[in-house]
Amino acid sequence: MEAKAYLRDLRITPRKVKIVLDLIRNKPVATAAAILQNTPKAASEPVLKLLRSCVANAENNFGMDVEKLYVKTCFVGPARVMKRRMERAKGSADIYRKRSSHITMILAEKE
Repeated sequence: MEAKAYLRDLRITPRKVKIVLDLIRNKPVATAAAILQNTPKAASEPVLKLLRSCVANAENNFGMDVEKLYVKTCFVGPARVMKRRMERAKGSADIYRKRSSHITMILAEKE
């Protein structure tokens, strides 16, 4: 049995979020929460909130034991990209891509 939670349209690039997710993959929930609380990355706060949401889903919807939960899978994918431009010399412009992320987290119980 697995519990899932999603975080959609997080305004941090997927490349930066992936660094944080790699730290907590296959870890127990208590260890993952401790790692996220002590990681000085911008993505660690939203990922911690997602982890807590996923734990609540597991406990309330599936009756799973919180002590046995671990992060089975977590991954990030690209979301919509906001395109902005900055004026440059001689009437030209550069396009900046402000990327967003979709994060999926799946928790399971240890046997």
